[in-house]
Amino acid sequence: MYVVNTERMKTMRLQKFMAQCGVASRRKSEEIILEGRVKVNDVIVKELGTIVDPNRDIVEVDDRKIEMESRKVYIMLNKPEGYVTTLKDRHSEKIVLDLIEGVEERVFPVGRLDADTSGLLLMTNDGNLTYKLTHPSHEVAKKYIAVVEGVPNNKKLARFRKGLRIDGRMTAEAYVRIIKKHRDSSVLEISIHEGRNRQVRKMCEYIRHPVIKLKRVSIGELKLGNLEVGKWRYLTEKEVKYLKKL
Repeated sequence: MYVVNTERMKTMRLQKFMAQCGVASRRKSEEIILEGRVKVNDVIVKELGTIVDPNRDIVEVDDRKIEMESRKVYIMLNKPEGYVTTLKDRHSEKIVLDLIEGVEERVFPVGRLDADTSGLLLMTNDGNLTYKLTHPSHEVAKKYIAVVEGVPNNKKLARFRKGLRIDGRMTAEAYVRIIKKHRDSSVLEISIHEGRNRQVRKMCEYIRHPVIKLKRVSIGELKLGNLEVGKWRYLTEKEVKYLKKL
């Protein structure tokens, strides 16, 4: 656990303040502002450049006052399939927050995992760390274990590693190897540095070996290990320091 002194905080952009209050990531906070769900001193604000003073201004999201979290928490969750990482999804009855019981602070996911993808998901109320980890300039390796249809040949694996044109632009170089072969399927170990929407699935689809099952097992040096599906734990001090140095 890390304690942050919130007294005499300097003025900051509204979306940054929301992130540090544990509302959502900075990018998601921008969407919430544009949707007209945020009030500053009882006035709806839709300008992303709005500056607020945490010591004086009253900020409300969905008519609920938000305040800076004095205690920063960092959590690793082994997300099961069927749960979404968005905090408000009208089409889903299962959200990852339902799995985080006993945590008083409001936390939000760092990045996202598709509903049909399981595995390692980080959650925190540290908006600054979330921003750094999800920003495109920070190349943090994410490793997945994928069960795919068929067995890709060396030519397809080489194309996968070099980069594929997905959604109109090339992916960065990736790591992939076959770790097990079956009659009609295979198990791949895949590592990417990007975080595009459903990227691993789209890359496997591109080489014509669609994903049957997908699990994220590590982010950088953080490993899922033997954490049970649906369970969570606090990150160790060493793990938090590692993330902050990335």
